[in-house]
Amino acid sequence: MVVTGLCFVAVTALVKTMHGRVPAPEAAFLRYVLGLVFLIPMWRELRDVRPTSRQWKLVCVRGVFQSLGVAFWFYAMTRIPLAEVTSMNYLNPIFVTLLAVLLLGERLALRRILAIVAAIVGALIILRPGFRELDPGHFAMLITASCFAASYLIAKILSGETSPAMVVASMSITVTIGLAPMALAVWVWPSWWDLFVLFGVACFATGGHYAMTLAFKAAPLTVTQPVTFLQLVWSVALGALVFNEAIDPWVIAGGGLIMAAVVFITWREAVLNRRVTPGVMETKH
Repeated sequence: MVVTGLCFVAVTALVKTMHGRVPAPEAAFLRYVLGLVFLIPMWRELRDVRPTSRQWKLVCVRGVFQSLGVAFWFYAMTRIPLAEVTSMNYLNPIFVTLLAVLLLGERLALRRILAIVAAIVGALIILRPGFRELDPGHFAMLITASCFAASYLIAKILSGETSPAMVVASMSITVTIGLAPMALAVWVWPSWWDLFVLFGVACFATGGHYAMTLAFKAAPLTVTQPVTFLQLVWSVALGALVFNEAIDPWVIAGGGLIMAAVVFITWREAVLNRRVTPGVMETKH
């Protein structure tokens, strides 16, 4: 999980170094195009997969949500500090919990309701509406969290019906297709350096998900989940040292409160042995 956090911080930092030279939808599209190379080892398994029409519909719907979430995430990265992106990303599991109630009919116990309220308070501490001017990047991250939450719920359904290779490959392919028209609408020719950076993004993202999978096999979420808070620490340090971003104690406090709420929900679900809500890292793509 430590390696996972470092990889995802590296993804965020590499996107930040581009300083918006490549429009967000195009950068997201190129990241996924370059990342398709990692599907090559799966081709034998994918060749034998025969999805049903229902599964194809779920794949397509997931592709739409994931495409929008990725595009808005890349946009947010060009607008707001690393620490704020990382802190607001902790909202993903909270959105999943709310969607599970609305769409899957899950019941919310009082403890989970209080944890969700605490997470919302944490988000308000980060945003501080009325006390500072909000950037479009903040709203983009809220959209990102909701889109990734919808994508995760669909992935949970698919993972119970088909192979992991199919779930991963279908996401990569549909997101590449979904981002293509958005990329073409704002297309500028990227430099070779920008392509190199985006390939680095694809490499670190893939490495992060692989390390995360190893962590989930080695230990329960109640052990791995608290480690994800280190990602906020690294984001704050990297933002200050590399990008000259001021350290905002409000962002750290809000992110910590959200993370505490997510850890509490994860622990409660582990105790009750009926977890639907994912960990922070599980919703990241």
